[in-house]
Amino acid sequence: MELVSKEKVIGMIQENEDTVYRDAGTAEQVISDIQAMEPDYSTKPVRIRIKFHTDIEPLAKINIGDWIDLRAAEDVQIRKGEYKYISLGVSMQLPVGYEAIVAPRGSTLKQFGIICGNSHGVMDNSFCGDNDVWRFCALAVRDTEIHKGERICQFRIQKNQPEIIFETVEVLGNEDRGGYGSTGRD
Repeated sequence: MELVSKEKVIGMIQENEDTVYRDAGTAEQVISDIQAMEPDYSTKPVRIRIKFHTDIEPLAKINIGDWIDLRAAEDVQIRKGEYKYISLGVSMQLPVGYEAIVAPRGSTLKQFGIICGNSHGVMDNSFCGDNDVWRFCALAVRDTEIHKGERICQFRIQKNQPEIIFETVEVLGNEDRGGYGSTGRD
């Protein structure tokens, strides 16, 4: 497969300005979308400042994948049906333009009988003060005990969503996929 430069694609679209591109709009809209695409070829590590509030193990990327485990910073007992914000013992200053997604580890439900009470957590880079301690919202599905230092969740950082401009239209002009949940069970 031959790679084509962004400029060449824009030139090809400009040659066909009167064409309406299915699912994308007019040539002008397509060119605008292409110009907004800025692939990140950076291989530089991203620096995150971290403050530990207790003596837990330092954070480190897992060997497989790119998520980073977080540990309970306190001993916790939770009864079935109760929820608790479990301290993760860290505050972080994320780089400008980034946010963190916090989610349970794959084994968290099986090992500890807890799920994330709000599906997942989002920490934006404004949550960066000395006392902005990260926490995990745990909902217990059985009586459980979690000990300080146990890995209960994980996080990764990602770039913030770009500015979005909503354009109200009467018709989207696309073929319907078949409704919510239409891709089946397979």
